[in-house]
Formats: sequence, C-alpha cells, structure tokens
Amino acid sequence: MNFLERMGRDWALVAAAVILGVSLIVGTVIVSRMVTYVKTFNTSLLSVNGTAQEQITSDEVKWTGDFSVHTDRSTLKTGYAQLNRDQSLVMAFLKQNGVAASQVTLSPISMTRSFMNCKFNPQACTKSALTAYTLSQTVVVQSSHVHRITALAQKTTTLINQGVVFTTQSLKYYYTKLPTLRNRLIAAAVTDAQHQAQRIVAATGTRLGPLVSVTTEPLQLTPVNSTQVSNMGSYDTSTIPKELTAMVRATFRLAG
Repeated sequence: MNFLERMGRDWALVAAAVILGVSLIVGTVIVSRMVTYVKTFNTSLLSVNGTAQEQITSDEVKWTGDFSVHTDRSTLKTGYAQLNRDQSLVMAFLKQNGVAASQVTLSPISMTRSFMNCKFNPQACTKSALTAYTLSQTVVVQSSHVHRITALAQKTTTLINQGVVFTTQSLKYYYTKLPTLRNRLIAAAVTDAQHQAQRIVAATGTRLGPLVSVTTEPLQLTPVNSTQVSNMGSYDTSTIPKELTAMVRATFRLAG
C-alpha cells in the first residue's frame, strides 16, 4: 500500500470517528431533552385547599353532678345514712322528671378525710388529728333529650330545698352521627377544591387534569362562628349548636 492509499484510509477512519462522536452527542442531547420534558410534565401539578362547613345540633348530652355530706368522726355512721337518703332523693328527682334508670350511672361513695393542723404541719396528720369526713357520690345522666336534661340541670334547687348538697360539675354535648357526616363533608371539600382549581387555570390557557391525591386535615368541631383551629382537630362539647368544618388539600395534574 502506497503513501496516498494509507493517507486516504486514515482520513476515512477519522471521518467515521467524527461522525460517530457527533451522533453520540446528538443522541445525548435528544435523551436529555426527553428526560427534561418528562420531569417537567410530572411536576405540572396544582395543589389547592378545599373547605366544607355544616352547622349541626348536638343529639346527646352528658350531665355530671355530685352530692355530698360533711360529718365528723363521731357521726360517720349517721353521715352514711344521710348520704343514702340523699341518693334516694336524687334518684326520685330524676325519675319524676322523665329520666330513666338506664340513663343514670352512680359512682361508689368516696371519702375525703380532714385533719387538724395539716396544712402547715404535715407531720401532724395522724389518726388522732382526724377531725371530719366528707362523703360524696357522683351521678351521671346520659340522654338524647338534650334540651330536657339541660333544663333539668337548672332545676336542682328542688334538691337543695330538700337538704341535698347537689352540685353540677359539667354539661357536655355530643353529636353521635359524626362519622357519616364526616365522609359527606370531605367529599364536599374535595369538590370545593376542584372548583377553585378550575378558576385558577381558567386564565392560564391550560386545562385541569385528573385528581392526583387528597390529604385530609383533622376535623374542626367548634362553637358556631368560632375562629379556633387546632392542628390536632377540635371537638367542642360546651355548646348545643356546633359547626363542623372539613378541610382537604387536593392535587390535580395540569393538561396542555
């Protein structure tokens, strides 16, 4: 092979190498652009918050009260007899006002001891320093007659007039159909989020695609017109009318 033939062959190899190199570069650019497009497509998402509210009325009440007798050491037996009499008066009062026995729970009798000079001298709290006892019982009424029990809790002066030392500890109001209402409100909150997303994309020249994911926030059961919100959710038991709020964060894909 002469010099010219060898030179021609070398140039052919160089040309082939250049063509291969250019092809690899172009291929890399094309692949790179495809990956960028796919990534961009996957991040074409829109996340919005949706809210739904409904006012409800509590359908169950829990009324907790207690009655007590204070007695000294020498009359403890009499104190127990007095507490038993008071218990009968309390149960009769509830029955006369339409409260069934199945709606009433009585706690066992509890006893608190009082000692002389114990506040400033704990070492003096010996048996010989015992001066008095307080005997008490807790009564709990749980009923679906919310307004009747609420009114009854305000009539305990009848018991006081009979010599019963009766105190209302609390009135708590519940809504027992919360699971069913929760599902309906969450669906309404997702619909609200979708409407908001549609309004946002209406002016962008894009279209709203399918729903990708939904994250639900803790329910907020609050007094009506309350502004309180808790990250852990709220469950108000202090009022009869309440407001249930469901919140979601919905993510949608955007279409071209």
